[in-house]
Amino acid sequence: QFNLEPKPHMTHAAGAQCKSTVCLDGKTVLITGANTGIGKETALDLAMRGARVIMACRDVEKGEEAAASIRAAYSKAQVEVRELDLADTCSIRAFAQIFLKEVDQLHILITNAGVMMCPYTKTIDGFEMHIGVNHLGHFLLTSLLIGLMKRSAPARIVVVSSLAHNFGWIRFHDFHSQGSYNSGLAYCQSKLANVLFTRELARRLKGTNVTVNSVHPGTVNSDLTRHSTLMTICFTVLSMFLKTPQEGAQTSIYCAVAEELHSISGQHFSDCAPAFVAPQGRSEETARRLWDVSCEQLGIQWD
Repeated sequence: QFNLEPKPHMTHAAGAQCKSTVCLDGKTVLITGANTGIGKETALDLAMRGARVIMACRDVEKGEEAAASIRAAYSKAQVEVRELDLADTCSIRAFAQIFLKEVDQLHILITNAGVMMCPYTKTIDGFEMHIGVNHLGHFLLTSLLIGLMKRSAPARIVVVSSLAHNFGWIRFHDFHSQGSYNSGLAYCQSKLANVLFTRELARRLKGTNVTVNSVHPGTVNSDLTRHSTLMTICFTVLSMFLKTPQEGAQTSIYCAVAEELHSISGQHFSDCAPAFVAPQGRSEETARRLWDVSCEQLGIQWD
């Protein structure tokens, strides 16, 4: 019996390591934002386990550089790069259309890409950037690929969220922060949306042998802070207390491969263990409302 009681947060910055030795020969993995940081480290680990890893990146040139470095680290790596801009629903639909034509199985989807504390900007479709990329873009992508995942079952979805969800609220009255904008709060709202999406999707996937769990990677020293000079300075000063991208990738890897999680769904993990979820992240009513609003914003039906 897997124990879902949250463990006390580890004080050592490095956190836990994924100890699973699972081999992924014959498995296909899709990771968004895999050209840098924890996405790249996750891609390397899963490629070394034998998986075919598809790296979905907005910047294809940087993606190819990351893929080349993975092949340099592991010569047998089956990695490929495809263009995906989560700030453009046309790009997401085009990506999925080609993907579904060319890829006949998808066993692991890791929605890792994200933006953090950027100035007020809108996506191509007019969504506030944080909620647009971190939540709505991945919501649409998952909706387009879920049929393939059901046919490939057993399959797993790993949603990269954050401890920041604790400080977030879904502002249904001002979903795109047009009334007032605070980059930190916008980020926190998007990370709470990740947790709520995980919860509601898990409910809808019961009986399909497709699971979905969210993760907090830890406070990772990555280029996610590039839009905030203050955060960049803080992260530089405190770098010895931060996780490296390789350390930050461990919980994503754990949720993707650990045998003991084969039937666990709708949970939140940190340091390769169940983690605390804020009360606003446990509300089934909010989760269902967010699902409906997301479908409405994207102009899709996903029953």
